[in-house]
Amino acid sequence: MRRLTALFVLMALHLAAWAQIKNQQPKFDKLFDFRATPYRSASGFPGPEYWQNRADYRIEAELLTDKHRLEGKVTIDYTNNSPDALPFVWLQLDQNKFKADSRGTATMPVEGGRHIGSITNGYELKSVKVNGKEAQYIVSDTRMRIDLAAPLAPKGGKTTITIEYAFDIPEYGADRMGRKQFEHGWVYEMAQWYPRMCVYDDISGWNVEPYLGAGEFYLEYGDFDYKITVPAGVVVIGSGELQNPKEVYSAEELKAWEKAQNSDKTVTIISAKDVEKKIKMLERARRGKVTWHYVMKNARDVAFGASQAFIVDAARINLPSGRKALAISCYPHESMKGWQRSTEYTKASIEHYSTMWYEYPYPTAVNVAGIVAGMEYPGVSFCKWSDEGDDLWGVTDHEFGHNWFPMIVGNNERLYPWMDEGFNTFINHYSTIAFNNGEYKQSDYLQYASRLAGYIFLSPNREPIATYPDVVDDSNLGITAYFKPGYGLFLLREVILGPERFDRAFRAYINAWAYKHPTPIDFFNTIENVAGEELDWFWRGWFYETWALDQAVSKVKYVDDDPAKGAIVALENKGELLMPVVMEVKEENGKVHRLQFSVEIWMKGNTKELRLPTTSRISAITLDPDKLMMDINYGNNTWTP
Repeated sequence: MRRLTALFVLMALHLAAWAQIKNQQPKFDKLFDFRATPYRSASGFPGPEYWQNRADYRIEAELLTDKHRLEGKVTIDYTNNSPDALPFVWLQLDQNKFKADSRGTATMPVEGGRHIGSITNGYELKSVKVNGKEAQYIVSDTRMRIDLAAPLAPKGGKTTITIEYAFDIPEYGADRMGRKQFEHGWVYEMAQWYPRMCVYDDISGWNVEPYLGAGEFYLEYGDFDYKITVPAGVVVIGSGELQNPKEVYSAEELKAWEKAQNSDKTVTIISAKDVEKKIKMLERARRGKVTWHYVMKNARDVAFGASQAFIVDAARINLPSGRKALAISCYPHESMKGWQRSTEYTKASIEHYSTMWYEYPYPTAVNVAGIVAGMEYPGVSFCKWSDEGDDLWGVTDHEFGHNWFPMIVGNNERLYPWMDEGFNTFINHYSTIAFNNGEYKQSDYLQYASRLAGYIFLSPNREPIATYPDVVDDSNLGITAYFKPGYGLFLLREVILGPERFDRAFRAYINAWAYKHPTPIDFFNTIENVAGEELDWFWRGWFYETWALDQAVSKVKYVDDDPAKGAIVALENKGELLMPVVMEVKEENGKVHRLQFSVEIWMKGNTKELRLPTTSRISAITLDPDKLMMDINYGNNTWTP
């Protein structure tokens, strides 16, 4: 009987001990039940049979500045590389977002906002043909389905779609495009200016999410050959390489244009005085028309700026392979105070990212000053005309950073803006620190992370990073799409993996998915496989939950009560979020230890005792001493006797 009683007592003690342990396995479980396919491997890389469709564009358009209108014809050579026969195709008609009865207009806040846009009539479709014959089609808000006479054959089937169209240019195009009047004329920032193919992929088939405003774009890759006809005197600077500089530039301008291609310093091509002289000359002369011809290879989109008010300057971009590109800025004289450094900023940004991550592939990088506060397209950025100093550096650097995400790495911005905005915010941190010996490093907002912890993790309106952009509360978009995912990559690099492992994995991701369509699981698997680290605990807690971190030091004692034998520190993880422990230990003998313990210390519960290699009494212990991990209560991170 005594033995049985003792057994029950022992069992009760064990049960009491187990009751204090909160098993953490669910936080370490696989986030996705991923099944590899021939198209996407478990390694995170494209599979051996990965495919994507292709869209090559030939566009002829005229910008009617007297009517604020664009009329054009686009010819799309579409290739179906999928294993499926396609009885119809879907296109994007983004200008329809600005119609009074559009879904985008209906979903905008009644008090207005960044993405509301001016009201227009949207696209006017004059002719829709497939292989030269009139086609049957249906327009549904910002999408158009074209029915094919016969299903488009899989694995290489081709068809040609020709659309004649027109639209009135919105003055404010949801901060993506638009027009603004300056003293010497209107500045047009033209994007979403032609019908574009929807993506057909192995994940969703046709991606037909409507364009509502906050969500951006998901596009196929191809080559672009486009011509923009404008009134004489209007300068057009767009994505790609200008094919006819001798036809559009004067002899002096052409000479400066050629000089800029071999100059590391900014060269003025059209000056403020040249603009005034040209306008006076045009007032006296009978205006004609000029066509600007551009070619852009292997891109997912093209955009351009146009104005007779443009001052233009440029400088050479030096790339790691030895190849050269050209940084170009165009802006009205009202922008001269700040924008005279625009080309310098553009050049520095492109050169930095090319060296650190992946070489810039395009022949030019164009920065356009206008009504748009900040928007990116392949090889072209639209930035606010009034920005200067660190504001202009910040927006220029950010928009050109988008050439890597999503222009090179072509993620779906309609669903996963964090895969481009967040990644871009992350790489902006390092470019800003590097620019001109840290001239604007104080404006890098990742360094202020600890100040935002309370808002990000304790706000009653907080939302996870994975929230879709058109669903997320407008006040949270900057956190969910930009800051928090950007800071997540910073934590991966600086705390969890270290620069060497992270950089190798991140470059591998860019190389593997350049000009392809990755999803979040592809990114997660690539980082885990190349870095050699299971990170589901981090993806879950940081990207798919709103959990907060609160690490604390609860108690310190000495081994056998003898400081010379070392110390035992008791830690608590009071929040739901798991992170490694970075600890600074100061001894009375003057020694300072910087120790790091992996996240596995929390696998069996939220408390943990750790033995420290100290030899004298401890004067202070501080967790996360550099305040990198956004702990919501740094007050309990420090212990002193």
